Amino acid sequence: MLKKFKRPSFGRTKKSEPAQPDHIIGLDIGTENVKALIGRIKGDEIEIIGVGRAHQHLADMQAGAIADIAGVVTNCDEALDAAEKMAGVSVRGTVIGIAGELVKGTTTTVKFTRKDPSKPLDIPEIEKIIGMVQAKALGKAKQQLAWELGGKEVEIRLVNSALVSITIDGYVVSSPMGFQGRDVMIQLYTAFAPLIHIGALERTAHELDLDLLAVAAEPFAVARSIVGNDPNANMSAILMDVGGGTTDIAILNEGGVEGTKMFGIGGRAFTRSIERDLSTDFDQAEILKLAIDSNKIPQHKRGQITDALNKTLEVWTSGVELALGEFTKLDHLPHRILLCGGGSSLGMLMDTLAETRWYGGLPFTRKPVVEHIEPIQVTGIVDKTGVVTDHTYITAMGLLRVGLDTINQQNPDHNAGSIKERINRLLSV
Repeated sequence: MLKKFKRPSFGRTKKSEPAQPDHIIGLDIGTENVKALIGRIKGDEIEIIGVGRAHQHLADMQAGAIADIAGVVTNCDEALDAAEKMAGVSVRGTVIGIAGELVKGTTTTVKFTRKDPSKPLDIPEIEKIIGMVQAKALGKAKQQLAWELGGKEVEIRLVNSALVSITIDGYVVSSPMGFQGRDVMIQLYTAFAPLIHIGALERTAHELDLDLLAVAAEPFAVARSIVGNDPNANMSAILMDVGGGTTDIAILNEGGVEGTKMFGIGGRAFTRSIERDLSTDFDQAEILKLAIDSNKIPQHKRGQITDALNKTLEVWTSGVELALGEFTKLDHLPHRILLCGGGSSLGMLMDTLAETRWYGGLPFTRKPVVEHIEPIQVTGIVDKTGVVTDHTYITAMGLLRVGLDTINQQNPDHNAGSIKERINRLLSV
């Protein structure tokens, strides 16, 4: 039986009371590390006041998904304790990220012909159209998973949904309410995950005595961290979160999430290549990988390590090409590539993306510009601890943003006059 952890109260909330509406936890359960951020909500912004981090053991995670619930619960508890001690407050409302190759995120388009084009559009009609889009997306996700698993059907659940665009009789509108027209076309981003993975996260939250506000596809969370709550945001970029077990890719197209792709190669695959080629253990291989960008490794051994890393780097780059090649609905790919996650700290990986012609077979109109996402670039989230200083915390920051979205969507008085906000409340899952 798992040990159920009780979060310390710090004189604040108890389980019988509702979760604090002014604080939230972003819990990034990565293959290599658990990262916990405690954010204090200030209007439409978040201040990070607590940070915790704990290392995962090799058997705890598999390709971005939980493999040992008990081990992950212990690691999460360690990270949460550190964050709560720093913040001086106990928080239960939590958003947890989900990753892995079986998490499917895509943009689905549905065209709906109205019987009465002279009738102004209203919320009930838009809700009906959105329901049609989500049903179509669910069918596509099930079909794709069944094909990948050799015909085996897997139960899946919607984890994220976001409006990309609405077109009425060929005209793009930002606020469809009150418009007349015959043909309504809605583009909706949806992400689905296997029920078994979601169930493991729910069990983890339960054992940690947390209130699970939302489960978020991690590339979607990264995208939300960049776009924020600016209704006029029109950024186009490729976002890559290179974790320990997976690489998660999201495409932002004029401020909307065009889709997400994930494949099972991350930082640990590079460590394994050193472990195998140099006949050493995993821990020593990890030390060598992290030291390759320094001058601490003898020249003869540096060559061996570089050769080992290059083998995996070639496979990883092919995975990136294949993933980006699946975005066939885009005329061209954004030339800006933004990376986060611990796996992207490897200098060779960044150099390959920035300096080689790996992108030659893809529809780029110009050479990609490659850079890390820095915490200062995250919209509406400010670090008050001085600890969140690099790209490894971006996913956790994105989870805080999803948490703020969730709280706002559940509050009917929040931005009551914003049509887009009212539509987003329909998409709350």
